[in-house]
Amino acid sequence: MRFEVWAQTDVGLKREINQDAILVDHEINLFVVADGMGGHKGGEVASALAVETVQEVIAKRRSEPKLQPRKILQDAYREASSRIHHKSTHESPELMGMGTTMVLMWEYRDRLYVGNVGDSRAYLFHASRLWQLTEDHSLINEQVRAGVISEEDAPHVMGRNVITRSVGFEKEVS
Repeated sequence: MRFEVWAQTDVGLKREINQDAILVDHEINLFVVADGMGGHKGGEVASALAVETVQEVIAKRRSEPKLQPRKILQDAYREASSRIHHKSTHESPELMGMGTTMVLMWEYRDRLYVGNVGDSRAYLFHASRLWQLTEDHSLINEQVRAGVISEEDAPHVMGRNVITRSVGFEKEVS
């Protein structure tokens, strides 16, 4: 499978430090975007560690006999979350509470596997159309799914940047 991949990152209008980490690894066909949680110290540390960990786990395990790609992705996310949490609670307590969102795509044996935690998104662009593949783990999205607010009201609700799941804020993540 051939991929056309490009990436761009920007510090944005509200932050002084860019907390994004991007990985394009054509050797193992792994593509990752992690966005550190802006309201916390160490978001750039969390996103870099998450990307590094996922790459390491997948590179090490991709030749396992009876490989289960979904299980490997779940394990990679869990390992990244564990390492980030450990760093913030044991090695660098000044970074307590750091975390990151992360979305990835891994091609293995002509199949695409997508994983996400948080509100970083994966899209499919085909035939001049764009489809959102992942679902945000955010307070707003949960309220829309529960019928508490409408999709039309969502952009106007306070707290729309609150995510309900991240990599590293807690030791384990699904």
